[in-house]
Order: sequence, then C-alpha cells, then structure tokens
Amino acid sequence: MKRFAIVVSFGIASVGLMWATSASALTITGSVGGAPNGVNRVNFDNLTLGDYLNSPQTATGPNGSLTVELLQDAQIVQGSLSGKYAAPYLSGGNGTGFGTQPDGPDTTTYLTSGKDGGGDSTISLKFDAYLLYFGLLWGSIDDYNTLEFYSDNTLVDTVTGSMVTASPNSDQGVNGTLYVNINTSGAFNRVDVISTQYAFEFDNVAYSATAVPDGGLTAMLLGIGMLALGAVRRMVK
Repeated sequence: MKRFAIVVSFGIASVGLMWATSASALTITGSVGGAPNGVNRVNFDNLTLGDYLNSPQTATGPNGSLTVELLQDAQIVQGSLSGKYAAPYLSGGNGTGFGTQPDGPDTTTYLTSGKDGGGDSTISLKFDAYLLYFGLLWGSIDDYNTLEFYSDNTLVDTVTGSMVTASPNSDQGVNGTLYVNINTSGAFNRVDVISTQYAFEFDNVAYSATAVPDGGLTAMLLGIGMLALGAVRRMVK
C-alpha cells in the first residue's frame, strides 16, 4: 500500500482533511506559510525566459539546484498571458525563503507547463540525489494538473490537483494558489509535471532527502489529546 502525505499551505486559514483509499492514505492540512525550515530551495530566477525545448537548464537559488527539461510547449515565463498562463498568487508570506517575494501575483520567473492533450510530461525536474520531500507553489490549481514522482524510470507516486483541493477550478487569485508540501512513499529523483490543458504554473520548489514533519497534523492531534485529557480529568473529579 502506498502512503504519502500532502500538506497544503496558504495564507487565509488553517484546515485539515483526511482522505484515504485502498491505494493510498493522504493527510492534507493547511497552515500559514510555505516550505518548512531546513530544506533546499530553488526559485528559478536565474533562468532566461523562453521555451528551450529539449535543452536542459540548471535552476539554482537560494540554496539548492535542479535540472529543468522543458517538453511540449512548456516555457520559462513572467507575468500572465491570457488563455495560456497566469502568475501564481502568493499569500500569507508563503514566498518566505525564496528571495524577495511579497504577497500578491508572482512577479518573478516561474515555469508553465503549456498543454499536452496526450497526457505526456511537459516539464521534467531532475535531482542529483534521491529525495522523500518535495514542495512547490502551485498556481491556479486544476484537476488536469498532475505530478508524477519517479525513482529513475520507476513511478513512485502520483499527485493530482483534485487530491490537493476539493475545488481545483483554475482560480487565478489568492484562493487558487497553494503551497503544497509532499512526503512521498518512496525515494524519487525526478518529478514530471503534466497538464492536458493550459496550464500548470508553479514556482518556489523545495526538496529534501528526508521527509518533513506534518506540523499541521501534529498540532491537531496534540490539541485533540489535550482536550481528551481535560475531559478525563473532569470525569475523575
């Protein structure tokens, strides 16, 4: 049975949801903030705007690096282009640690998948190590956006927009962009980005060779535990 956790971070409120099937068990919580402390971060700001199809680029900064390979009609972009891509919307300080990124529409460089009707990869992110944690600022989440995690050529896990939010409806405002933290069920060294329609926009990738704590779930369980303890004490009295 595959088991992996998704932690969704945004700037408005904090919510929790447990969703499980026979194939996977997911824990989805929301909290103010973005990537956790102690992870590597890449903001794509060193990349030159354009498509660079099938010509791998090295993305760096602030304290990490990865290889970006653009396929189909994926691009390195800034701003928005009607009908093609929209800048992710930062909120709640979830750009912290990725350079100067105030709340509001992302004004820095980010990646957009373009469109592939066949469901093939449109962007491939490759790492020099095997990892267990991956985070990204996921803009205007759609149900046709997909992340696939690979250990070399073996598929480890798949995450879709509908697994991250109950309403993946392409909202280009504050409610449509989430910082998504993912602990996978097995180590991976490649993440493929797929979108069968325009588009899958993202920025601010974080990664780590170790899983990150699910702070939201831990806090929730601690709170439940304290309430239960209080109830027991009242019953004893």
